[in-house]
Amino acid sequence: MKQYLKIGQIINTHGIKGEVKVYPLTDDIKRFNKLKFVFIKEKDEYKKIDVEGVKYFKNLVILKLQGIDTMNDAEKVKKIYLYIDRENAVKLEKDAYFIADLIGLDVYTLEGECLGKITDVFSTGSNDVYEIKNDNETILIPAIKDVVKEVDIENSVMKIQLLEGLR
Repeated sequence: MKQYLKIGQIINTHGIKGEVKVYPLTDDIKRFNKLKFVFIKEKDEYKKIDVEGVKYFKNLVILKLQGIDTMNDAEKVKKIYLYIDRENAVKLEKDAYFIADLIGLDVYTLEGECLGKITDVFSTGSNDVYEIKNDNETILIPAIKDVVKEVDIENSVMKIQLLEGLR
């Protein structure tokens, strides 16, 4: 499992006092209210930065981060992803998973046929869709209980029941 999870991407500056506009990569945008700090990845290390303020504008989050005090400072962090460490992640409901934990899982049918690995997760509104790729094909499966029968994050395996027409 990954230690750090992406929660947003800085997409632009906001004002002249160093605030940044963040595109949220989380189901619950209000989770930013509880953030005391975030991490920014620099090379292979994660640098902790305190959050000094949170506001919302349309579907974006406006953050004031410690040490980013001018528009020029904010300009330098555009396009950078923001992370949280796993211990400060939101608690998930039963049978809910972080996308970062699903990407890379080996997917098997209940009969034991290897279908490939999960390479992406798409949100459609009613349910997520998992993209599974192997050397020969790409399969899209709905993330519903009729299809997804077992998820074992520790062993990196998902078992599914392929419904007619999914392949």
